[in-house]
Amino acid sequence: MTKAKQARIKRYPIDYNPILEYWNMIENREVTVSQKVYKTMKEIVRRINDHDYEYEYSPKKANHAIEFIENFCKHSKGKLAGKPFVLEIWQKAIVATTFGFVHKTEDYRMVKEIALIITRKHGKSTLGSAMGLYMLAADGEMGAEVVSAATKKDQAKIIWEEARRMIKKSPVLNNRIKCLVSELKLEATESTFKPLSSDSNSLDGLNVHCSLIDELHAIKDKNLYDVIVDGMSAREQPLSIITTTAGTVREGIFDIKYQEFEDIIRGYDDGNYRDDRVIAFIYELDSEEEWTDEACWEKANPALGTIKDRDELARKVQKAMKNPVLRSNLLCKDFNVRQNSEQAWLTFEQADNKETFDLETLKPTYAIGGVDLSQTTDLTAACFGFMLPNNNRIYFEHMYWLPSELLEQRVKEDNVPYDVWYQQGYLRLCEGNSISYKDITNWFLEMQGKYGTYMYLIGYDAWSARYFVEDMEDNFGKNTMVPVSQYAKTLSLPMQELHAKIKSKEIIYNNNPITKWCLMNTAVVTDSNGNIKPNKGKNQKRRIDGLAAMLDAFVVMSDNRAEYIGLIN
Repeated sequence: MTKAKQARIKRYPIDYNPILEYWNMIENREVTVSQKVYKTMKEIVRRINDHDYEYEYSPKKANHAIEFIENFCKHSKGKLAGKPFVLEIWQKAIVATTFGFVHKTEDYRMVKEIALIITRKHGKSTLGSAMGLYMLAADGEMGAEVVSAATKKDQAKIIWEEARRMIKKSPVLNNRIKCLVSELKLEATESTFKPLSSDSNSLDGLNVHCSLIDELHAIKDKNLYDVIVDGMSAREQPLSIITTTAGTVREGIFDIKYQEFEDIIRGYDDGNYRDDRVIAFIYELDSEEEWTDEACWEKANPALGTIKDRDELARKVQKAMKNPVLRSNLLCKDFNVRQNSEQAWLTFEQADNKETFDLETLKPTYAIGGVDLSQTTDLTAACFGFMLPNNNRIYFEHMYWLPSELLEQRVKEDNVPYDVWYQQGYLRLCEGNSISYKDITNWFLEMQGKYGTYMYLIGYDAWSARYFVEDMEDNFGKNTMVPVSQYAKTLSLPMQELHAKIKSKEIIYNNNPITKWCLMNTAVVTDSNGNIKPNKGKNQKRRIDGLAAMLDAFVVMSDNRAEYIGLIN
């Protein structure tokens, strides 16, 4: 390289630290960030200042990655096409966090997985592509395998195509990396960068150095994520890069990972959960109500006014304020407020309740159960709800069942992590290929025996199997089982009351992920008299059985409220 070319290369001072620069801007309120980003940044700064920490921050390694991106990665589209990719301060902080922390003695990277959950029009695919190119060409890994992954190959190619275009715009990269039909190849180190999808024939035998997953919310196949992670186990310092918006798919891998990221961030304060090798930057509104407050928009849009047009966002907000039909998409894509569907009974924020309880501690004396039965296709759900003296809240404990022989099939066909829920204890399996109703009876007996909670009444669909009802009556008493008509006229008022209680967080369902999923899947249908009843909506694979069981219990509790309150007081 000539001296003239060297002079044009951008270099940062040896002690430059964009993490501290960004943190000072946050602390001085020069920028506004979400609570999750604030806690994440605070923890990263704490690690930098903790001299006893097993990892140390290396400005040299951090700035090496930043300088690679800004010197050799070029924009490929629009008015910036061909110009250097100059990182904004929040982007520099993310890159520095990813590559700057190394083990004090072993010299491997601290970060194994970095997640950027951010709204649209923030160049997240561009940033992911640049980081992927760094892992391909400048990380020092021989035989590096970099993959961009998605459910479908067209989606997987988005971030890969962006990387290919970057190479074509950069003379330095174009001279070193070959752009082939379906791979980018650095012959000097025998390293490759390929798009990878669920419908690919090359999922087996992976030895991944870096994976890039763009739009995690669109990936319904949890197996794809698992295969990629398993394929990184042989590398000394592999890196998984996730860039995504919130999305509306509630049964996929996104919610599983989001919950993990939340637990990690919460653990920075309470210490209950730690994984120092996973870092998540979640740019979102702290509350759904903030979407009309322009002062809060930056929480979900750190590049507002630079990369993302503020006036255009303002126009979208004005339209959504006048037309509620536009609101769900705006909240999801421009403010990272997770949504389920436009016809949903509850918004995600209304349904989401992370409060948990311990039955051993609360010691409820009397409960009212609810059951929603199935044979094979749907989930079977059972629950019991209870109240405590001088407390208006209702606590629900749920359990779910699937036939054991159909578990693998249901996971594949529904693209739902039933296997994970089974491992976590939220789901039980019945032997064979159908539901054993005796297992449901035994669960109620188990709960009553274990916690001393007497099942005062149990609501059930009036069309339920007669022998199940008889078995329950034999164990809990002739007058215990209460049939609940499933017509809109019967369910409309209880659904409205239940909606209000869920929205106000007076329904505590122990943060059960299946129950949360069922609540968010629930749509409503309206009869000619304006009465409503629950419905699955357009996607029949989205189950609402947990809500159905809860609603049966809630109807019975409402109808017998005076007697029930008298029992528990």
